[in-house]
Amino acid sequence: MKSFVSLFVAAIALGQISCVSKSKHVDEVNRYEEQLKTKNELLTKSNTQIQELEQKLVSITKDRGQLKTNLDELNKAMAEMKERRAQEQKLIQEFKDLTLKFKSLTDSGTLSVRIEDGKMMVSLGSDILFASGSATLSAEGKKTIAEISKRLAEIPKKQYQVEGHTDNIPIKTAVFPSNWELASARALSVVRNLIESGLEPNRVSAASFAETHSVTPNDTPESRAKNRRIEIVVVPNLESLPGYEELQKYTQPSAKQ
Repeated sequence: MKSFVSLFVAAIALGQISCVSKSKHVDEVNRYEEQLKTKNELLTKSNTQIQELEQKLVSITKDRGQLKTNLDELNKAMAEMKERRAQEQKLIQEFKDLTLKFKSLTDSGTLSVRIEDGKMMVSLGSDILFASGSATLSAEGKKTIAEISKRLAEIPKKQYQVEGHTDNIPIKTAVFPSNWELASARALSVVRNLIESGLEPNRVSAASFAETHSVTPNDTPESRAKNRRIEIVVVPNLESLPGYEELQKYTQPSAKQ
């Protein structure tokens, strides 16, 4: 009887222990599932944050790339502006130097120095160089051209073009069928005398404009006298101009040719 009672008590105790263990196991599982859920939520949130950060990184990278492009373009524009400014200053200084070289002749009214269409030029009235309808330099004209030649030769690395201009009164002779021939002959006469006075032949050329480039209307004798002129133009050096290297790319023969 005692043995039976002992076994019964032991069975009850084992059942209670089993119930406690099962309840504890359920609590552990629930706690684990809760922790797993929390971790999944954190992982999802972290993934979302990572995606957002990746998008921001892509956006920042694009912005930095655009910023670099804008900065490069700005630096290029500033470099070009400085180059243009340097060329402008150089042109101004060259004009000052040219004006100074011919000061005695400009003061006497023999010639003028000016800039037109971006070109520096020395302008002389034809009436002080040639007789009417003639392309032969007068004695005074030869003296003036000789003095001009000396001063032009002192300016290194410069090319000059002598331009002949007339008024609009037609001329028609056996020697000069029109103002084109007269202006051309006068320009060539000046070129020859410049060379004879010491200017290198490879630095000078001639051109005729007849009456097509008037500086004033041909409506009075005084105006027509101003249009009858010889202009010695300082030919611009294209190599010193901004963008020259870029232009050279279009004139270089293709490697495939």
